[in-house]
Parts: sequence; structure tokens; C-alpha cells
Amino acid sequence: MSNYTADKIPKKKLLSLQLDVSKFERATDAEKEQHETMRESTTFFRDGMHKLFKNPLAVISMIVLVLIIATIIIAPMIVPYKYSEMISIDGRRDKTAKNLAPLTYSVNEQKAIAAGQEIFPHIFGTDELCRDYFIRVVYGARVSLSVGFFASLIVLIIGLLYGSIAGYAGGRTDLIMMRIVDVIYSLPDVLMVILLSVVLDQVLGTSLQGTALAALGSNMISLFIVFGLLYWVGMARLVRGQIL
Repeated sequence: MSNYTADKIPKKKLLSLQLDVSKFERATDAEKEQHETMRESTTFFRDGMHKLFKNPLAVISMIVLVLIIATIIIAPMIVPYKYSEMISIDGRRDKTAKNLAPLTYSVNEQKAIAAGQEIFPHIFGTDELCRDYFIRVVYGARVSLSVGFFASLIVLIIGLLYGSIAGYAGGRTDLIMMRIVDVIYSLPDVLMVILLSVVLDQVLGTSLQGTALAALGSNMISLFIVFGLLYWVGMARLVRGQIL
């Protein structure tokens, strides 16, 4: 101990259990420069897009979604059939067009094609009532995407506001608001969807007449409201956790 000085780091002895203090020496300027990495300035949006496009499953899903949206917009302009239209030839219902396989023609349509008429093919075939399956799937996809988009928008707005208030206020307010969320979580989803849909359909049936929402119909609007009232709780919990 007589040779100890404060400015000198003691050397670790062989087979000793003491720490090697030489590993805790300050890095030199040259060593610091080796660890410096310059990164291009970015924003939250650009950083999020960069992470999104590095996920192949997300990119494939986006491509499929874009193709579906393009199809449901363009297909009704090309396909001459309507949603509830029964296949007809020269103004008469074609009873031979029942349950056709994809890309096939009925007996009467084959005769019409032989006579020089142009018949648009049934891409997905037809059903029991001689209606084109493809155009019905297109209109069904329109309804599904519309319900999903507007329901998600309602869920986002309600969940964002509710969760932000609960997380920011805290204390008793947070406790009461989260218990309400737990009660809604405990309700059976399918039963509540059926009950609310029936009730809202009766309430909205007459009140929508003469308004801009009458074109959507009471069934569609009741679906928006039902999904918005039931499925915002998960978003509220997520936002509350982020606020906390």
C-alpha cells in the first residue's frame, strides 16, 4: 500500500477476484470517433413508413387491399349486371342460367352468342335465381369495407378521447372510467350486436327519411353505431396506457 498513488490505476493480479479497473478507463478521443454514427434526420411519419415497408406481410396486405378497392370501384362500370338482376336474354328471364360454373354460359346465352350477340361472361358463375355471383361479391365487398372503415373511425375517436381523459385525469376518475370499460368488456358481443341492431333499426327507420343519410339506409348506420359503441374499449385501454 505504500506504493499506492491516486493517479495510478492498480494492476489486476493473476487469479484475483477483484475487478479489472483498466476496463473502466475513459475512452480516448480516437475511440469515441470510432463509435460515432451519423443518422439522416427524419420525422415520425417517415420513420413509421420505413418500418412499415420493412414488414413484408404488411406490404402484401396493402397491395391486396388496393386491388380490392380498385376492383369494387371499376367492376360496376364494366360488368353489365346488377346486384339483384336476373339473367335475361332478349328481355326474357333465362331459366337455363341457374347455378352456372365460373366463366361458363347458359344454353340460351350460347344460342345468343351464336346469333351474333355479345354476352359478358359470368366470372364467378350464377346462383339458384340466375343472378351473377361476381357483381354480388363486388357490392358485398363495398358494404364490408364501408362498415370496417367507418366503424374503425368511430372506434378511434371514442377510444382516443376516453382513454386520454382517463389516463390524464388519473385517480378516482380513471378508476371509475376503467370500471365502465370492464363492464362493457364483459358483455357478450354477438348478443349486444343483435339487440342494438334491432333497436336502432326501429329508431332510425323513420328519422332518416328526407336526410342525406337516407341513401345509406338504417341497417348500415345501425351497424356503424353498434361497432362504435362496443369495440372502442380496446383502443381506450391502449391510449390510456400510452398516456400513463
